Amino acid sequence: MTQVPHDDRLNDLETRFTFLDDAVSSLNDSEAQQSQRLLQLENALAELRRELSALRTGLAGDVRDEPPPPHY
Repeated sequence: MTQVPHDDRLNDLETRFTFLDDAVSSLNDSEAQQSQRLLQLENALAELRRELSALRTGLAGDVRDEPPPPHY
């Protein structure tokens, strides 16, 4: 088994560290973007729920006030 000189090992470790550091940075950026998108989607869902609730309330009141269909 041959020993790799210390300088070569150090260069290899520094290269790997740089790659991993870049990967972690990319993952952090992706996570931040996904968190922001999730917040936007949660807000949109809450707004849709409010609109649906308002529509249900409005429809329930209007149906009772309408006259019966002509065939009755």
